[in-house]
Amino acid sequence: MGSLFGTDGVRGIANLDLTAELAFKLGRAGSYVLAQQNPAGRPRILVGKDTRISGDMLESALIAGICSTGADVLTAGIIPTPAVAYLTGKYQANCGIVISASHNPVEDNGIKFFGPAGYKLPDEIEVKIEELVRQGTEGINRPKGPDIGRVYSVESATESYLEYLLSCCDPRLDLRGMTVVLDCANGAAYHVAPELWQRLGARVISIGDKPNGININERCGSTHTELLKRTVRQYHADLGIAYDGDADRCIAVDENGQELDGDYIMLICALDMHRQNLLKPPTVVATVMSNIGFEIALRRENVKVDSCKVGDRYVLEKMMETGALLGGEQSGHIIFRHHATTGDGLLTSLKLMEVVRRTGLKLSELSREMEKYPQMLVNVRLDNKEEVLNHEIIQQALDSAQQRLGEWGKLVVRPSGTEPLVRIMAQGPDDFLLREVIDDIKKAIDAVARQ
Repeated sequence: MGSLFGTDGVRGIANLDLTAELAFKLGRAGSYVLAQQNPAGRPRILVGKDTRISGDMLESALIAGICSTGADVLTAGIIPTPAVAYLTGKYQANCGIVISASHNPVEDNGIKFFGPAGYKLPDEIEVKIEELVRQGTEGINRPKGPDIGRVYSVESATESYLEYLLSCCDPRLDLRGMTVVLDCANGAAYHVAPELWQRLGARVISIGDKPNGININERCGSTHTELLKRTVRQYHADLGIAYDGDADRCIAVDENGQELDGDYIMLICALDMHRQNLLKPPTVVATVMSNIGFEIALRRENVKVDSCKVGDRYVLEKMMETGALLGGEQSGHIIFRHHATTGDGLLTSLKLMEVVRRTGLKLSELSREMEKYPQMLVNVRLDNKEEVLNHEIIQQALDSAQQRLGEWGKLVVRPSGTEPLVRIMAQGPDDFLLREVIDDIKKAIDAVARQ
């Protein structure tokens, strides 16, 4: 067995890699380890999930494992990942667990842990859980009688999360007269997002809001914005927002149907905070995948960009290290640290709308602050990705590619933390050069993989 925990919890094909048996063991090991961190009182763990058909199976197994250690379970039902992070702290749970594979297809699922304060688990705690799963959980105590864990449903989970989101907004935010299209990805935001925007007075057009267990992220959501673009233009909407399956990220579409990724959203929010003297220190954290134009636009306003590895946990680590209040990824996973402990697509979309309302500018006008450099991203399917990428031939190909891109070019080649893929990203002033550079790297990867 390889490493269980990737950059975003335990992931795999449901019922093949991520089985009910593994979920049971994770429930036992996770509840035991996290109860040891805070041994006072009877442990309780909050569990939420997205709309995948495999969620029921994995939830049942996970809960059985947790209860078998004597911990109680608070079930929040179908709810966004960031809601679990928030509610874990609100209900003073020992930890929160989300059953979701985010933007991945329906076959996949995942189990992700949050600590008692709503932050993702540090590596050393994940290692302890993984070691217990590997060696077997038979040695963990099995209480009897009244000491066995029980399951309680948190009926107010969605309402509590909505109230929290509204408390993060400017109390003067009034969206009456505005039309917003929401793509809920047939995922965890399908009922929460429309309710949130309607409470603020917006006219809401919802798509991707009819989950059936198998259509999550299917030609919808933050990775498939074609329908959202068409719908925005069809209804002459002020803007559109696409969430992903667990709603921890979002992508925007302006009134003309042009997509604005996480770089644009971060830039618009960062500049607004900076001009209000609220971005202290004047620093934004972004991953190595962010566009060069993003950094240039912020430098122009004397805002520093600190770079980190891809993954929201690395974004948060860098934010904590530097004191930055805003950070995120081009994918739309953005953290407003003065409000949240993790990326939250609904919160991010509200913060973006605050800028639109406060400035009176259209989203297309706000996005002109940034000139995006040509960027190409190619995924290469590869099972032994780390071994191939460390090969001398690949390193030589990468060095040659970076030299060709020059001072204003950027190259990132990395293994995906959640899928058997190698991601190749190149950006620079010339599309033709980017295609050549990526093709050369792909040829080198193919050559090494065939050896």
